[in-house]
Amino acid sequence: MRDILVLCPQERDIRALGAAGVGGEYRVRFVGSDLDRLTAFEPETFLAECESLEADGVAGTKDRSALLAAILAGRRGLPGPTPDALFSCQHKPTSRAIQRRVAPEATPLFALLNGLPPRFGPPWFVKPAVGRLSQLTRRVDAEAVLAAIDTGDGYQAAYAQIARLAGLPVELVHGYLVEELVDGMEVTLEGYVFDGRVTTIGITDSVKYPDTNSFERFEYPSALPDGRKAELTDLAARLMPALGFDGGFFNVEFLVPAEGPAWIVEVNGRLASQFAPLVQAVEGRSTYEALVRLACGEDPAWQRGVRNGVAISYALRVFEDAYVEAVPEPEEGLEVLARPGLRLSEQGTNDPYSYRLAIFSEWGQTRDEAVERCRARAAELRFELRPL
Repeated sequence: MRDILVLCPQERDIRALGAAGVGGEYRVRFVGSDLDRLTAFEPETFLAECESLEADGVAGTKDRSALLAAILAGRRGLPGPTPDALFSCQHKPTSRAIQRRVAPEATPLFALLNGLPPRFGPPWFVKPAVGRLSQLTRRVDAEAVLAAIDTGDGYQAAYAQIARLAGLPVELVHGYLVEELVDGMEVTLEGYVFDGRVTTIGITDSVKYPDTNSFERFEYPSALPDGRKAELTDLAARLMPALGFDGGFFNVEFLVPAEGPAWIVEVNGRLASQFAPLVQAVEGRSTYEALVRLACGEDPAWQRGVRNGVAISYALRVFEDAYVEAVPEPEEGLEVLARPGLRLSEQGTNDPYSYRLAIFSEWGQTRDEAVERCRARAAELRFELRPL
């Protein structure tokens, strides 16, 4: 038996590792709590506690927990990506500079927000230098709006606490990136790097609510033609070594226009945890099982088998703030994100345009069947929301 520490787990980490069937080979220990649900956290104290625990591998599935895992692995001589490699993924200006060098055709124009308009004209897309869940991202059409953006962000300060322990350039963490606005079908390629070899597991399509910029569902496998999938696989194979990334899971978000090359949206040096049930339903193997092997320095040896049907992760949202009075009872495969007794805007799981109530996954033999099942289940969920 090998020991693996999963740092600051989400609830979905616990469920997914239980479903991954790794208990016969690995002892999985969950250490700490989901950082997004904590109001205070001392990273050095936490890491000191982790150093005394038995471990052959260590992993985290969010940006900050993945960075904590990289710091701990480095201190203990365990396998995994380095903090520098994770910073190159997570710090968007650094990542964009590397993307521009190795994949210029796929990298939008970009500049740091520094009080002056960028040399390329509007519309612009603005995002924090480090961030989560598309929070504080926005489209900007006028210089006056660009100049008025407040660059303060609590998430950046929390990230900087951890980055400082890794000796990373904390002064770069704060601020915003301005990019040219690009368009296309949004997809996510997920894979891992082992011993310098980049392996693609699959590609997931992102579908938004009509006439919004908020995701309704994520469909696996992608409906893209094979030529487009090969283009994205080639881009990932160039990007990850250039970022210095090895020994870990990654995912790359792309925009794929009808004509012309794909655009890189961002690179994440971690597992795409929300997509794990989809991959397992279609491929018959869990990405969490591969993650455990990789964290212990083993080759997951992922092999593409015969895919079975289509699986979807569905995000139930509303587009007006409300007070949450009651939520559905827990059930299999349902993540209830809204908590009673709070406004939706107070819950920290939202994008700039909407409020997530729940996430769940469904499977069907066809794409249409899977979508129909998702919408039927969404209609049955009973949330009691009081308008403000």
